[in-house]
Amino acid sequence: MSDSPKEAKIEDKTNNNVSNETKPLDEEQVKLNNELKNRLRKYIKKLDDTGASISKKESEKLEIETFKQLYKPKLDSDEESYKKIPKFYFKLPRPDEVLAQKLREETRAQFLQKKSKELLDNSELKHLWSLIEKSNGSYSMANSDELTIDYFQFKKIRDEAGPKYRPYFTAEVFGRLQAAEGGVGRVRGVSLFNYVMRRVWLQQTRIGLSLYDVTGQGYLTEHDLESYIAELVPSLAALDGLDSSFSSFYVCTAARKFLFFLDPLRVGRVRIRDVLSCSFLDDLLELREEDLPMELQEQNWFSAASALRVYGQYLNLDRDHNGMLSINELAGYGSGTLTQAFLQRVFQQCLTYDGEMDYKTYLDLVLALENRRQPAALAYLFRVLDINSQGYLDAFTLNYFFKAIQEQMVAHGAEPVNFDDVKDEIFDMIRPQHPSRITLQDLLHSGHGHTAVSILLELHGFWAYENREALAAAGDHNA
Repeated sequence: MSDSPKEAKIEDKTNNNVSNETKPLDEEQVKLNNELKNRLRKYIKKLDDTGASISKKESEKLEIETFKQLYKPKLDSDEESYKKIPKFYFKLPRPDEVLAQKLREETRAQFLQKKSKELLDNSELKHLWSLIEKSNGSYSMANSDELTIDYFQFKKIRDEAGPKYRPYFTAEVFGRLQAAEGGVGRVRGVSLFNYVMRRVWLQQTRIGLSLYDVTGQGYLTEHDLESYIAELVPSLAALDGLDSSFSSFYVCTAARKFLFFLDPLRVGRVRIRDVLSCSFLDDLLELREEDLPMELQEQNWFSAASALRVYGQYLNLDRDHNGMLSINELAGYGSGTLTQAFLQRVFQQCLTYDGEMDYKTYLDLVLALENRRQPAALAYLFRVLDINSQGYLDAFTLNYFFKAIQEQMVAHGAEPVNFDDVKDEIFDMIRPQHPSRITLQDLLHSGHGHTAVSILLELHGFWAYENREALAAAGDHNA
């Protein structure tokens, strides 16, 4: 293949135009580029400098050399590019590197202190509210006290407030707030103020949690969580009457909920981001209210009433008072109808000490059984039910657990239900992707996973399912 001078001229002109858009080339660079182009043309034609044919091996060698010269990164100082990349990975100091650890701790403390100073304090929040009230916004026709502002007033407040407020007054914030309120081009002053307060609270909490992050990697270990909760307890008014001897058990009970739901891989740590995004921290800080109704306290896992209930159950089950639970002792949990097949699997799957369960392992089981609708609880129960660790439940697995239900029915003087009928109901309820296998994802997607596992692990759960219509009718009658 040959190129005419006219074509070469057009090609060079085109290449020069493309290069001019980026960076002008000097005569030496143009000469080098033309030489490399000629080499590539010769490679395509499989010719050497004399015009004779070359072998395939020589041709490949020529191609590689030309490619390296064309694509090798060039710097003004003719140095390799990696020498210009700043260092972005720093190893954590070893335990014996005391000076490096102190330096890291001091640096993190200074950084968090700097971030804390960037937040709005109470006086600055009050100043913001006064600016919102003075913004000449419009009042709603339905509620004369409901102030709304448009985007121009939004920017006016931002300019008057000062640079410290700017991160809270972006176009994106206004767009999100107005979209949440119907997209009418205005936002409520209360919504704007609540957004700022919530964001400040989240940032304050993030900084507070980061103080317990020893490694500075954005994670909290179980020990870090317990330290945070232990120092938080004195500020929670609803826990004022908590006995000092029970404090360590309360801290363990509270921290366990974070780990159970936020550490699905069981690596012993949770991300600070996940702690902030879930509702558990709100439930814990809700205990700052002095007059919290007892009904709300009983529903709150972190309340003293709830913690005492769980710990009291553990002590009542521990009949030999050795601080641990055997499989026979655990059989008395709840209604006392958990099957032996399920309990044996729990002790096989979970961490035990000489065949007995400690308080932390017991807490995991309680959280799973009391929150069966939650994905983390279903994942826990699925691991227990998956006797062959095959990632799915088949007819054999269902029969293994339901056989224990049938034995309990006989023990209570009832006629056992046919397994095939129950199996068909479970598969119809879950509707798995594979006709003979139920996976964890099938349980989660069906919306009835909690019902399916309840049928298999305790007689009380099966009885509730069998008599669901009668129970629903009784509930309607009482209502």
